[in-house]
Amino acid sequence: MFFEYPRLLWLEVIPVLLVLHYLYLELSERNPHLRVSTIVPWMRTGRGLMNVIRHFPFLLRTLALVMIIIAIARPRSSEQMDRVDTEGIDIMLAMDVSTSMLARDFTPDRISAAKDIAIEFISQRPYDRMGIVVFAGESYTQCPLTTDRATLINLMKEISTDLIEDGTAIGNGLATAVARMKDSDAKSRVIILLTDGVNNRGEITPQMAAEIAKTYGIRVYTIGVGANGMAPYPVMTPWGVDIQKVQVEIDEDLLSEIASSTGGRYFRATDNTKLMEIYNEINQMEKARITVDSFPVYKELFPGYAFVALVALLLELVLKLFVIRRLP
Repeated sequence: MFFEYPRLLWLEVIPVLLVLHYLYLELSERNPHLRVSTIVPWMRTGRGLMNVIRHFPFLLRTLALVMIIIAIARPRSSEQMDRVDTEGIDIMLAMDVSTSMLARDFTPDRISAAKDIAIEFISQRPYDRMGIVVFAGESYTQCPLTTDRATLINLMKEISTDLIEDGTAIGNGLATAVARMKDSDAKSRVIILLTDGVNNRGEITPQMAAEIAKTYGIRVYTIGVGANGMAPYPVMTPWGVDIQKVQVEIDEDLLSEIASSTGGRYFRATDNTKLMEIYNEINQMEKARITVDSFPVYKELFPGYAFVALVALLLELVLKLFVIRRLP
């Protein structure tokens, strides 16, 4: 235990002086006296008990003053600081939101599965700064690097295929993610790029974006999403939504090139389980150990002293009103 304002403890001199003054008055008091043959009648009246009880209000008031002075000096306690080893890096999730992500070879579809599994991945890394970039015909930042998990997860849930113009601008999406990470001073910086198509839009080629990422020392993991062969895809017709089979086209050579040139890896996810396994594997690979000092936890102790002071004052009041007043 320690005091936030220890100099205020000098005020404890006041109750000491009050006690000395009280004792002085008691000892110097000249009581009238009467010679009698016996004191038995007076002993039966309980006058001795009253002589003791009449000092209680002063003692309780003094105790209250002592407790109040201790309380305003703000006594506190703190737990010892511990050095804790944690694992943390900066991660940007670059996600394809083109309309092809509505294909239903995943449950319930590609984009919903990608969002749910990404949210699980986010929840498993509490010490990382993470952000989100979405891309289709163009790209933008859905969420910059942050440690606010609640906001990050909420923004992930809001992702849909109608956010931006359709297309697949892999280069733009990767370049936007790099731009968000280039000034980071983290020991390890990673981009997880997820797409289900072939680059067909954008001002920046995927190769150029990968070269920029390599320049800044950013590692890129690429994930191709889609079943092998054909995949069910919802098509709007005059009679409603019709599920048709479409060819799955993923430029795996390009995604492998991006990953290998930046020191990352390429993965192929053909269903929900495989995508979950990929995120778990990345989760295990990307761990940069750092040492963090935990903040000391302070506990305020003054409420206990203030409570004792309050109880003492209440007891003093009760004694004066209901006990001393009724004594003979």
